[in-house]
Amino acid sequence: MKAIVFDFDGLTIDTEYALYESFCDILEMEPGKLPISEYAVHIGTDSSSLYNFIQSQSNGLLTRDEIIEKSAVLHKAKLSKPFARDGIENYLKAAKELGLKIGLASSSYRDWVEHFLKELDILHYFDVIQTRDDVKKVKPDPELYKNTIKLLGVNPQEAIAFEDSANGSKAALAAGLNCVVVPNKITEHLPFENYHLKLASMADRSLQEVIESMEKSVNLLEK
Repeated sequence: MKAIVFDFDGLTIDTEYALYESFCDILEMEPGKLPISEYAVHIGTDSSSLYNFIQSQSNGLLTRDEIIEKSAVLHKAKLSKPFARDGIENYLKAAKELGLKIGLASSSYRDWVEHFLKELDILHYFDVIQTRDDVKKVKPDPELYKNTIKLLGVNPQEAIAFEDSANGSKAALAAGLNCVVVPNKITEHLPFENYHLKLASMADRSLQEVIESMEKSVNLLEK
């Protein structure tokens, strides 16, 4: 393995549960009353289907523009003191020590991604960042991962993608990368398919252990 590539929302920082809570506030629902299993399907891709889903849950009482405006204000407030998910910074440090290249592939806008990476003081770890500003189609389309891999200068099979959503894992696999899924409180309700390894948290295994497990799997497939 020569590179690792991280997703952002829900994987590097759990922006997704904060957004879910924001929508619950708008709909005047207690968390859990807005069905997470249905909500989670719209995570990890373009936000259009998510806004349409929330609008349907409002029984027509909220317009799309109201949902976008109100959720943005609430979401920003809930993320005023962001923190990285468990194990992220350890993985970034370990990757540098191992001489691996580090990329990030996100369906969000660059300004959003880089703002939080700066807040967490981890922006400097990334050699390549690709966001929706750089592609025509976001996940589950593989374009974000294809771009990232090309810019990192490695072959897809030499890289490991870390994803929290089904749409993200589909994109990584379609681009030919090895994929480790690390679901969060929202996406743990989703059915994941064809991934190479699943972790409850990146604190559960060291990056070295993940790489060794991945390389062992690849070697077995090649025999």
